[in-house]
Amino acid sequence: MSKYRMTPAAARQLIRWFRRNERDLPWRHTGNPYDVWLSEIMLQQTRVEAVKDRFLAFKQALPNIPALAACGEKELMKLWEGMGYYSRARNLQKCAQMLVKNYQGKLPEDAVSLRALPGIGSYTAGAIASLAYGRPEPAVDGNVLRVLSRLYGLRQDIRDPHLKQDLETMLR
Repeated sequence: MSKYRMTPAAARQLIRWFRRNERDLPWRHTGNPYDVWLSEIMLQQTRVEAVKDRFLAFKQALPNIPALAACGEKELMKLWEGMGYYSRARNLQKCAQMLVKNYQGKLPEDAVSLRALPGIGSYTAGAIASLAYGRPEPAVDGNVLRVLSRLYGLRQDIRDPHLKQDLETMLR
């Protein structure tokens, strides 16, 4: 059991702040699990502004999971060019191939199944489950950890996995 508790008032305050400050991004509000997954992987270690155009070009060339699974490595690396961390692209394709083989080319809805896929960790699984499928799953990254540590006046290092686990439990 987590020692932290999100009050309804704090949740409303955070939601209001987000609504006033959210950016218009091409992957938001589509409801497409592929868009959420692709954008979250692209956004790892990459600035939002650098991802916007790359996301649109990638989606135009590979509009869905089966297209990504079938893509040649040379084409995939060309599409990923300039994003760095090429293992992310390889893991995307490996995961897409597994999804085609075992899930009819669709991302599963639950975070546990998502975390079992290559390249999908706790944060990405939570983002897909919550943003694409409306599941009450937390997506806790460094930004969330910073906001919550300020909200609760926490002094622990936000890189502490126990702190992250406590805060994820609180958000469920």
